[in-house]
Amino acid sequence: MSAHAAARAVDALRRGWPIAIGDLALLAVETADARRLAAFDEAGQADLLLSAGRAATLKLANQRDAATPDAPVLVQRAPWLDFDTATALADPQFDLATPLKGPFRAIPLVEPALSAAALRLARVAGLLPAFFVRPAAGEETITPEDIDAHEDADRLRIVARARLPVLDAEDSEIVAFRTDEMPGEHVALLIGEPNGKPPLVRLHSECLTGDVLGSLKCDCGPQLQAAIREIRASGWGILLYLRQEGRGIGLINKLRAYALQDQGFDTVDANTRLGFAIDARNFATAAKMLSLLGQHRIRLLTNNPEKVAALETAGVTVVERVPHFLPPNPHNERYLATKRDRTGHQL
Repeated sequence: MSAHAAARAVDALRRGWPIAIGDLALLAVETADARRLAAFDEAGQADLLLSAGRAATLKLANQRDAATPDAPVLVQRAPWLDFDTATALADPQFDLATPLKGPFRAIPLVEPALSAAALRLARVAGLLPAFFVRPAAGEETITPEDIDAHEDADRLRIVARARLPVLDAEDSEIVAFRTDEMPGEHVALLIGEPNGKPPLVRLHSECLTGDVLGSLKCDCGPQLQAAIREIRASGWGILLYLRQEGRGIGLINKLRAYALQDQGFDTVDANTRLGFAIDARNFATAAKMLSLLGQHRIRLLTNNPEKVAALETAGVTVVERVPHFLPPNPHNERYLATKRDRTGHQL
């Protein structure tokens, strides 16, 4: 297994270069163009790999397939499936503006495990899960196990720490974590002094629009500040700031989801329409951070029972779930209702 190989593959995909997973060659639709497609597929026979969630939107997958929105679906190449049409199929922002040609035909997957790994790698790279695919012919090759290694939370380590007084918690220390291939760092804010009791812990996933720009579409910014205050009031605890923007799909794809919400889709349907899982975050990362900090029993500040289950599975004992309620505003009422009604948040 080589996490370095997976990191190189992510870089190649973002630059519009082809790669291979096993014997499956891949060209990412989002970062390619017609010229690159012609060079990748001179015969014009490369099929189009999409996710089941996206294929269901295009009426190319049955209900059973669509039940797993990030599972792979292969669309047979046809003379009218050129690069522009593939882009319209891959990117839902063009659904209303671009009349789709067709008909399109979903065909059996020759390499289902490799295809699933390709869609996973697209998410890691922050790209739309859509590829032209053909048999490999000399491209730089990785394996699904390389992707596993790249995403392995056990490879995290502490790289720096310092005192950091913050608003509402002046007696705080910041601790940074990373792996060699990770493009960004996760951080923990240790608030107060250990008192022999399990710390109050908040898992907060990065949200540039909410945390920094003050977006009213979500509750992330207010949740972050309220968590710091509540941890401080509890005596001591830890805020984990996880670099998992957009529930793990990245900033650009989160903004695409916002655009779909403007068209009337809720946050769940927007994610699946893009071709992603409803929640693609990796909470094993949080468990490893807590382990490196020596904390194996915690009180968890959350409304999301899945966070409790994920930490317990990863070996962290959650002795208490502490609710984290904030009032809605006119811009995020539907968002919070969706979290309550469709993703199990106990609001």
